This record gives sequence, C-alpha cells and structure tokens, in this order.
Amino acid sequence: MIAFDLQCTQGHKFEGWFDSVQDFEDQKNQGIVMCPMCGETEIRRLFSPFTIKNAQRGSDQPAGESAEVDPAKVMRAFYRHVLNEFEDVGANFAKEALKIHYGVSEKKKIRGITTADEEQTLKDEGVEYMKVPVPRSDA
Repeated sequence: MIAFDLQCTQGHKFEGWFDSVQDFEDQKNQGIVMCPMCGETEIRRLFSPFTIKNAQRGSDQPAGESAEVDPAKVMRAFYRHVLNEFEDVGANFAKEALKIHYGVSEKKKIRGITTADEEQTLKDEGVEYMKVPVPRSDA
C-alpha cells in the first residue's frame, strides 16, 4: 500500500491509500477518488516530502511501492494518535466543531460522532472535518 497526499480543485487536502501509482491513476480516471469534504472528483497528487530509512542500505529513499511498510502498524499508530491527541466530545461533535469554526471556543483537536443531518449542517457551514472509521476494539 502507498499513501498519497491529495487535493481537490476546492483546495481541500486529504490522504488516500492505494495499491500502486497505477491503481491511483485508474481510480482517479474512473471518478472513484473523491474529496471527503466536498465530494469533488477532480483530484491531484501533492508532493509528499517524507522518506523512509532503508535499513539494508542505510540510505533514505522516497516512500513508495519499494518501501516495506506494515499497514497494520501504520493504522494502529494513526488510531493511537487520534485517541491520545484529540479530545473526545462524543455526540457533541457538531456543536463543538461549529463553536470552534465561528471562534466561540478556542481552536483544538476534537473527535466524536455525528448524525447525517449534523454532517450536512457542518458541510453547509463550511466546517472542514474528516470522517474516520473506528475499528472494532475486539479485533
């Protein structure tokens, strides 16, 4: 798997995971890749400046198909980061996100849950957020 930094024509930046560069291109050409914030399907790849140390050669190489990355480790680290760094506001996510968006509350990282109606309100108000599926804890 390879992760790409992506951007839609509206300027929203997000990340996508693909089996290869060709897989990304194929999905993009089919209109499958879409911005999670606005639904735009005109997407472009952004330059990704990180590298992964190659333990065998001791040199840096661009992250990509040849770098061995354990997707399960990456996902566990991602979820651990979200759990540790984002305040859980539970069912009050939409309310808190709107307060932050309009400057009523100080800017902070939050996580929680929303209804479909609340998600539409956030979208209508121009609040940028990202839906992240939560894995089962017994898996």
